Amino acid sequence: MSGMTHRVGPKGQVVIPKSLRDELGIESGDEVSFWREGDHVAVRPAGMRRPLRGRFPGGKDLAKELVRSRKADRKREDNR
Repeated sequence: MSGMTHRVGPKGQVVIPKSLRDELGIESGDEVSFWREGDHVAVRPAGMRRPLRGRFPGGKDLAKELVRSRKADRKREDNR
């Protein structure tokens, strides 16, 4: 998404467009990180865990799913 222009308010505030907040999972009260990249400012959610929340079915713990999957793979290999 590019080409969006917004005015900086008197206190230096800028509104992140709703479409971008939705894409990144940014909600009211969330923290974001700012940094300079060359001649522009970049922003992203602080701690990238939150944007991933709710993007996987059933709120599964992906680490546990991976361990379970690897154990099942190993068991299948052992039974050959």
